[in-house]
Amino acid sequence: MKNQLRQILLLATATSFATPASAQIPTRRLPTPAPAQQQVPLASAPAQTVPQANGAAPSVPAPAVAPAGYRIGADDVIEVDVLGQSDFKTRARVSSDGTVTLPYLGAVPVTGETSISLADKLAAQLRAGGYYAKPIVSVEIVGFVSNYIVVLGEVGVAGLQPIDRGYRVSEILARAGGLKITAAEEVVLTHADGTAEHLDYQKLASGGPSDDPVVKAGDKLFVPQAEQFYIYGQVNAPGVYPIRADMTLRRALARGGGLTPSGSTGRVKVYRDGAERKMKLDETLQPGDVVVVGERVF
Repeated sequence: MKNQLRQILLLATATSFATPASAQIPTRRLPTPAPAQQQVPLASAPAQTVPQANGAAPSVPAPAVAPAGYRIGADDVIEVDVLGQSDFKTRARVSSDGTVTLPYLGAVPVTGETSISLADKLAAQLRAGGYYAKPIVSVEIVGFVSNYIVVLGEVGVAGLQPIDRGYRVSEILARAGGLKITAAEEVVLTHADGTAEHLDYQKLASGGPSDDPVVKAGDKLFVPQAEQFYIYGQVNAPGVYPIRADMTLRRALARGGGLTPSGSTGRVKVYRDGAERKMKLDETLQPGDVVVVGERVF
């Protein structure tokens, strides 16, 4: 009897302390991770370029940078900093009177200075005023609007080109990446007073100083697109091509990659303003001409 009572007590005790398996360990609800497409890259992460079909990354034109000898002018934006003195760092636009206002120094004339000469000038003034014993001053031109020319049209990189001296037209074109294959053989130089010069590109490249004028601040360079002709039919490279000097029908056929095995020079037709014209191989094409090469008769 005692043994049965003891077994009943032990069973009751075990039952009172037993809990379901799901209640022994609390369930933690983990946060649901955000989908991959909703993740935002860090702001400091560098931009990545998407490769082109041929595997090469597309070229991005680099922004124009003021050269070392660029002289500061009105409306330029400069940034002045003293090493280790964050309270001095200032970014300011040069006012119309040629000054910028800086801590401790007030209005300082900066017109005509380069970034290097201005840094030396400011360091000397800070030492003389007793503000810093050995200041290391840096000046950066972060925006230039006073000494530049505009380059437009069929060039590698159109935009503003800052100048720190007298550059010739050929030098500016070289800095702008040269001419595109679609460019005409003429360069238009428009001066600040509105007068214009039409320059032969071949003379710019191989002529003397008189053929390659010096540009000044406020000038504009424009390279127009070359006029074009069209070639179709039995040629290896049909398409649209720029007309160069002395573009004869013979040269046009060569520019189109030459005739295919089934093409015939005797079945070449030229259309001008919608009308068919009979032309010899050594006659000169005009802009807009359409050349059609037919098949030979076997």
